Amino acid sequence: MSDVKKVVLAYSGGLDTSIILRWLQDTYGCEVVTFTADLGQGEELEPARKKAEMMGIKEIFVEDLREEFVRDYVFPMFRANALYEGTYLLGTSIARPLIAKRQIEIARQVGADAVSHGATGKGNDQVRFELGYYALKPDIKVIAPWREWDMASRSALIAYAEKHQIPVPKDKRGEAPFSQDANLLHISSEGKALEDPWQEPDYDHILTRMVTPMAAPDKPTEITIDFEKGDPTAINGEKMSPATLLARLNELGGANGIGMTDIVENRFVGMKSRGVYETPGGTVLFHARRAAESLTLDSGAMHTKDEMMPRYAELVYNGFWFAPEREMLQAAIDKAAERVNGTVRLKLYKGNVIVTGRKSPNSLYSEDIVTFEEDSVYDQKDAEGFIKLNALRLRVARSIEK
Repeated sequence: MSDVKKVVLAYSGGLDTSIILRWLQDTYGCEVVTFTADLGQGEELEPARKKAEMMGIKEIFVEDLREEFVRDYVFPMFRANALYEGTYLLGTSIARPLIAKRQIEIARQVGADAVSHGATGKGNDQVRFELGYYALKPDIKVIAPWREWDMASRSALIAYAEKHQIPVPKDKRGEAPFSQDANLLHISSEGKALEDPWQEPDYDHILTRMVTPMAAPDKPTEITIDFEKGDPTAINGEKMSPATLLARLNELGGANGIGMTDIVENRFVGMKSRGVYETPGGTVLFHARRAAESLTLDSGAMHTKDEMMPRYAELVYNGFWFAPEREMLQAAIDKAAERVNGTVRLKLYKGNVIVTGRKSPNSLYSEDIVTFEEDSVYDQKDAEGFIKLNALRLRVARSIEK
C-alpha cells in the first residue's frame, strides 16, 4: 500500500467520508486531497471545507458544478427520454460520471496517483464511479474502503471516529431510518425503513422536495416550456440557464405533488432494491419533451428513438456514460433533437402533468391532411391498396395453413 503517495477523495464532509479520509491516511500513509461537488443537493458545502481543514488537509476542492451537471449530463440524457425499467429517471446514475470526471481532472492537476470514493460494495455507485475513472485514466489506482476495511457496522464506524477524534453529530449516532442522496435532478431514499417492499412508507416524513399528491393544491398550475434543439430554454417565456430552469421546475412540480416514484429496481450488481425517488422537475420535463417530440419528429425517427431508449437508459444506469456505445447512441439522439423546437403548455395538478397544447415552427402536423372534413390532399381510396399490400403475407400464410 505504500506505493500510493496522493489520493483524491470524493468528500461530502459527512461521517462516512470523514472516517474514510482518516482511514486513508492511516492505512496508506498517503496525502489526501478532498473534492466536494455542489450538484444542487441543497446543502451548505463550506462546512465540508472547514472539516477537511480541521483534519489537516492542505489541498481542498469545493466546486459548484450545477450548470455543467444539467447542461452536459441531465439535458443530453433527457433528449433520449431515458427511463430505466420503465419508471426511474436516473437521477443518481447521471451524477456519478461528472464526479468521476472531475476527480480524475483534479488527480492530474495535483499529481495524485489514486482516487477514492465512499460507495459500498453492495451498490451501483461503486461501479459507476470506477468505470468513469478507468475510462478517463486507465492507469489510475482506485481505493474503495468499503471493500477493504473490516468495519461492518455503524457502531464500528462510530468507535473508529471516536478513537481518532472525528466529530460525530448526535443525529448520526443512532441508526438512520433510511439514507438519502440528493442532487438538482432528484432525491433518492433507500434502506432500513424502506427495505420491506410491502410496507407503505411514511411519505410525509420522507419527501423533502415535494408534497404528496393528496396534499397538493386543489387548483392546477398552468405553465409553458420553450424548447430549442431538444433542450428546455424558458418557462412562461422567461429564458433561464439550465440549472436555474431545472430548479424552477422542481419548485413548480414539487408544489403540485409531481414526481414521486416508489419502485423496486434491479441493481447492476445482481440484487433488487426498493427506493422512494423524488424527481419533480424531471418528471415535468419528461412529459413536456414527449409532447414537443410528438409534433416535430417523423414517426420513423421517433419510433427508432423509442427502441434505442431502453439500451441507453441501461448504459447510464450501469455506469457506461463514457463508453463508445453510449456516445454513438447520443449522436443519433442529438441529431433527432435538432428538430425539437417550440412551446408546450401544461397543467400541473395533484401529481399529474397534463399536456394542454403544443406548437412548433418545425411541426409536421397538418390540419389539411388529418381533418375529418372533405379535403383535396388525401384520397381515401388509396388506403385499400395500402391495406391489401400489408395484408398479403398474412393472407398467404393463412391460405397455406388451410
